Formats: sequence, C-alpha cells, structure tokens
Amino acid sequence: MDELVARVTQATGLDATTAQTAIGLILAFLQKEGPPEEVGRLLAAMPGAEAAVAQAGDGGPGEGGGGLMGMLGGMMGGGVMALGQKLMSAGVPMGQMQPLGRELFAYGREKAGEDTMGPIVGSVPGLSQFV
Repeated sequence: MDELVARVTQATGLDATTAQTAIGLILAFLQKEGPPEEVGRLLAAMPGAEAAVAQAGDGGPGEGGGGLMGMLGGMMGGGVMALGQKLMSAGVPMGQMQPLGRELFAYGREKAGEDTMGPIVGSVPGLSQFV
C-alpha cells in the first residue's frame, strides 16, 4: 500500500494520510458497488488493501455528507456522487479526484490486470469518468 500511497501523493499533491483514507474509501466503494469476484481479485492483488478499506471506516452508500453533492448522492442512491462527497469530506478537492482515480486504477491494472479492472470500471455507472 505504501507504493500506491506514494504514487497518489505524487500525482495529486495530497498528504499521505489523506491519500490513504481516499484509497480506502474508493476500495470500500468498489466492494459495495462492483462485481464481487473481480473486486476480490483486486483487493487480493493489492497488499494492504483490506486494511485500507477497514481503516477508511466507510459507512455505506449515501451515508452522511451534506450540501449539494450529498443531496445529489442521496437522490442517486449513493453511487459515484456519494463517493465524491465522502472523498471531499476526507479532504480530497474535486480537482484531485480524477488524478486520484487514474493513479489507483493504473496501479490496480499493474497488480491485478485488465481482465480484473475492465469489468469493475464497466459495471459501476459513472466510474469511467474518474479513471
């Protein structure tokens, strides 16, 4: 996980703690929203992924978050909008979400392969715009 956190901090300018939390939130989101078999393979291929998910303490789709993004996320039943709200609440500026996603998914492709990552990206509505 240290390698991924370092890559994310370099790509986004986020501090390591924020990057670690953001990675955990994204992986927790993928666990809930993505295809279970492929997400399981991704987490198994990324050392420290399960711990990052647990440490992020994600409360589930649509939980918490106020403001416009929270309302939109709630109306959409969670999804990518709710994830965006959680990332902003964790200190990730809107402009850094796409670089964060790109780096995380590039790392996932390196570790788990396109056969794993393709179905994950393809199965979650709206996710492709961040990777």
